[in-house]
Amino acid sequence: MKALILDRPDGEDVVSEIRETAEDSLPDGDVTVAVEYSTLNYKDALVLAGQGGLVKTYPHVPGIDFAGTVETSSDERYAPGDRVILTGWRVGEIHWGGYAEKARVKADWLVPAPDGLDARTAMALGTAGFTAMLSIIALEEHGLTPDRGEVLVTGASGGVGSVATAILSRLGYHVAAVTGRPEQEEYLRSLGARSIVPRSELSEGGKPLESERWAGCVDAVGGTMLARVLSQMKHGGSVAAVGLAGGSKLETTVVPFLLRGVNLLGIDSVTAPYAKRVTAWDRLARDMPSELLEQTIRMATLDEVPQIGRDMLQNKTHGRVVVDLSE
Repeated sequence: MKALILDRPDGEDVVSEIRETAEDSLPDGDVTVAVEYSTLNYKDALVLAGQGGLVKTYPHVPGIDFAGTVETSSDERYAPGDRVILTGWRVGEIHWGGYAEKARVKADWLVPAPDGLDARTAMALGTAGFTAMLSIIALEEHGLTPDRGEVLVTGASGGVGSVATAILSRLGYHVAAVTGRPEQEEYLRSLGARSIVPRSELSEGGKPLESERWAGCVDAVGGTMLARVLSQMKHGGSVAAVGLAGGSKLETTVVPFLLRGVNLLGIDSVTAPYAKRVTAWDRLARDMPSELLEQTIRMATLDEVPQIGRDMLQNKTHGRVVVDLSE
């Protein structure tokens, strides 16, 4: 099988190579999947660069999600020919992932592909889309409705932000998209964003409590921006925290939580339970407008993945990168 293999021969610099490797080199697992498509996420970019200490053992096959067809299975829940999706569970980090023509994983990590959702579309959504939908469901469960007011999406031109913007717009929300790149404004408006918020407006600290502005927020940035957003939430509003592109440290006060009843919701897409995964994928199949999803996609081959990963770490990409394993 063809695979993108990472190695660290000198103990420092990670090198990548696409080569043919034996199927018996795959790790142990219940189900072997013929991988059709994978994606390139920010975490993948970190793995490819050897950053973040995410990979402990080399050689390694990255790719934190994939979609394909079951080839063999020792678990009664899956049979050859079943269409499946995998995201999370630290696949692509501590377990070989989707940048190979085949993958072998635990059956518990898989979910059946919803009817009408093919492998390419599933990976156009991927971990980013799955995370965005988990965020939207959490916000809805905490009372968010379109009539409550504007919903902020930070890091809006990234993978999670792009999908969140498109779905929230489809559901009737007034989406305010945050970006630091003016050239992305047309792209974000094409996804349904009604207003654009320059990153500079939220990139510096403010008062513990500011004027109420946002009914909800999907935050992929964290750090100072998250602290500032919390101070601007409407009473009873919620922030779904999904990322830390702007830093993991959160310097804020308890004032928004005590005086406005603001909710800070942590979104775990890595080990989300099976039932929640199925619900999220069913919602994605129903609520993500396909015509908008196509606008977020950049197709790539395995050969192109390392360079795109470097570009992603330098904030030179937008939307979703779908990796075609047949190319």
